[in-house]
Amino acid sequence: MEDKVRSAYRQSRNIYDDVLTQSKWWSRLYIRFFWAVDDVLISQKLFAMIPDDFSGNLLDVPCGTLNLTSDKYRKMKRANITCLDYSEDMLSTARDRIAHQGIPNLKLMQGDVGNLPFGRETFDTVLSMNGFHVFPDKTRAYAETARVLKPGGLFCGCFYVQGERRRSDFVVNRVLAKKGWFTPPFQTKDQVLSTLKSYYSTVDLYGDQAMVWFRCIK
Repeated sequence: MEDKVRSAYRQSRNIYDDVLTQSKWWSRLYIRFFWAVDDVLISQKLFAMIPDDFSGNLLDVPCGTLNLTSDKYRKMKRANITCLDYSEDMLSTARDRIAHQGIPNLKLMQGDVGNLPFGRETFDTVLSMNGFHVFPDKTRAYAETARVLKPGGLFCGCFYVQGERRRSDFVVNRVLAKKGWFTPPFQTKDQVLSTLKSYYSTVDLYGDQAMVWFRCIK
């Protein structure tokens, strides 16, 4: 399964940014027909949870190509930012972006969210955008992101949930999961809420079509 995920993101490297940012006519059509949500708008909601003057340790997993986050991270000059992704192809694009923009307080790493190479309670904030619908072992991903977060720390992110929009479920099950871009099993919105509450003292969960985003305090 991990090789399938790696292969899928190697194949999508040249279109990944276009899909998330809807910068091409075909990506706008795809998003509107199958998803009816705006990833850029959701990312802005998440960024609003993290102040620009944040001065702690932040983990971004999976960081992807940093196409939605690099502008935010350029503003966070006092933070120590660690960006981790399983796909070397995503990281290669991210490295090119950072080299061009220049963010000296950001470190890129290859790694597995199911076995994070960090000690307990290392980070003040963990951000996970569009990751949990990809992670093969979601139970481990929830446990590991909670493990490395400090007490009182913020966990925020977004991902796909099943059962909210038929067109989204169709394209996920018939195309995206088969190609390796998404990995079953997928949770419902209620299941996500229950899981988050088992790890965090405060959970705010929001939904739009087949996407949820959340703000949790450990």
